[in-house]
Amino acid sequence: MRIDLHTHSTASDGTDTPAELVANAAAAGLDVIALTDHDTVGGHREAVDALPEGLTLVTGAELSCRVDGVSMHLLAYLFDPADAELAQARERVRDDRVPRAREMIRKLRALDVPVTWEQVARIAGDGSVGRPHVAAALVELGVVPTVSDAFTREWLGHGGRASAAKHELDPFDAVRLVKAAGGVTVFAHPAAVKRGAVVPESTIAALAAAGLDGIEVDHLDHDAPARARLRGLARELDLLTTGSSDYHGSRKPIELGACTTDPEVYGEITRRATGAFPVPGAGGAVRR
Repeated sequence: MRIDLHTHSTASDGTDTPAELVANAAAAGLDVIALTDHDTVGGHREAVDALPEGLTLVTGAELSCRVDGVSMHLLAYLFDPADAELAQARERVRDDRVPRAREMIRKLRALDVPVTWEQVARIAGDGSVGRPHVAAALVELGVVPTVSDAFTREWLGHGGRASAAKHELDPFDAVRLVKAAGGVTVFAHPAAVKRGAVVPESTIAALAAAGLDGIEVDHLDHDAPARARLRGLARELDLLTTGSSDYHGSRKPIELGACTTDPEVYGEITRRATGAFPVPGAGGAVRR
């Protein structure tokens, strides 16, 4: 059983539509896929309606958080999407994305990079505009060779010359909100040092005490020593360990199923969730 619990679609910063994503997941031989767009559940309906037979969808979102000045992402699974308090928190984060993108564009233009809002908006399409769309514009302009190369202090990385602050949730509040909505929480790529500063293990321990369910261990941004260290920390804190691709389509050179989650861990996630249930595929038949 192959399970990928972290993917993105055009509802945020991926390049596959939700329908394309589930079709590509089935073609990649996956049995379970989680759709975890940034701070939105906007792609869930399309993904469910297009879900191929034999593929199960886990609904979720990747929540933007910040603690002690360090950004972090929290994967939230199988929560009630209609929960008002959690929906309002996600909306507040999304509403701040456009001003943030415009500020990054302003800083880039001050650095003589001819990026425009129109270019970034075109790249974002119907999705929630974000930093990866600005990064993709830099690739189009030939400023950097890949999107990943834009996420440095030279350009858009945290503390970078063209970075801009945004509203982010307190992760302790986020854990509380997701749990209250019947969901399960997993700290995404906690040791991804290439992306910038990471939270200390003491913070992970505090989050575990506050109800965090797990940490994402098998991720392409984690090397072997980091994965071993995180597994040891998870055992110490009694946290679940997941694996996933963090797939973004053609925007990043990562394949669906590049890393996967153990079926027993997936089973525990579904047992803990009360806000929603995994959706089994029905050959693309529309559900009402």
